[in-house]
This record gives sequence, C-alpha cells and structure tokens, in this order.
Amino acid sequence: MESQEKRWYVLHTYSGYENRVKSNLESRAQSMGMEDYIFRVIVPEETVHQVKDGKSKDIEEKVFPGYVLVEMVMTDRAWYIARNTPGVTGFLGSHGGGSKPTPLQPEEVNRILSWMDDEAPERTDINVAVGDHVKVIAGSFANLSGVVTEVDHEHMKLKAEIEMLGRQTTVELGFDQIAAVE
Repeated sequence: MESQEKRWYVLHTYSGYENRVKSNLESRAQSMGMEDYIFRVIVPEETVHQVKDGKSKDIEEKVFPGYVLVEMVMTDRAWYIARNTPGVTGFLGSHGGGSKPTPLQPEEVNRILSWMDDEAPERTDINVAVGDHVKVIAGSFANLSGVVTEVDHEHMKLKAEIEMLGRQTTVELGFDQIAAVE
C-alpha cells in the first residue's frame, strides 16, 4: 500500500551536481505530470564570507554537499522518477533490493527549514596557514603585522605573533580582522 502523505526525503547525488539534480527533478516532475507527488526540491546553502589574498567576498556553500532534500508523496512512480533523475545515486535511508527510503523526521525538516528561513549566520573563512604573514586590519591591533602560529577554522579565529612594545606577543584574532600579506 502506497502512502499518500507528503514527506521529506534525502537524495544522494554526485558531489557538485546538487543544483543540476534540483533543476532536473523539478523539470521531470512537471513534464511527467507529477506536480501532485513531487513538491519542493531544496539544496540547503549558506553564505560564507571569504577573505583570500586580502580581498573579501561572499560565496554560497552547500550545507550538505552531495545531498538534495525533496518533499514528495512516495508512490512507485514518484520514487522511480526521483531515483532515475540524472545525477542521483540513490535515496538516503533506502536499504536496496527495492525497499523504499525512510523519510526524514518532521523535527529534522523543521530545524533545517527554519535555519534556512532565518538566514543562517554568515561564516567567514580565510585562506591562511601557520607561518603566513598577516596584517591586522581591525580591532586593537590594527595596522600591526604578524606571523600566524595557529588557525582554528571551526571558530574562525587564529593566533599570530606580533611585535608590540619591542617584544613578540601572541594575539588571538578573528578572520574578519586580518588580511594576508603577499
């Protein structure tokens, strides 16, 4: 017996093909008359503020690389169309042998959707490594230069040795406070 309830499922895709899978699945649903079974297709993304070579720019990054969320009614035909969309390698939670996948729990979906609606907090990432020279561009140590001794990408901070009052001092800086020196 097929469920007539629309639920959220996760498609596994080739990495880098998420947006292509989204547009392919949306157009296949429309051209095959499946709009009443395949609803929303989402590729969760976040804005990352990146500083590279002293230049700042915002880029969109996939929150779940290699995965696409699809809201659908799991009928045999809808399942067939989704899993045979170019770039799709399968459903997350499908155990093979023709078994249909397990839908996401409503609280998981609500958390992802509300996070996307709230505009996920921006992240700043920088292309800097231990030993690189950096210039402090903001904060108490602005206009000083130093050498990176530690990088913490998760917390978007780094430690650098700067010369202050005639001696080397270790300071902790946010990625948004520095620029790499050529």
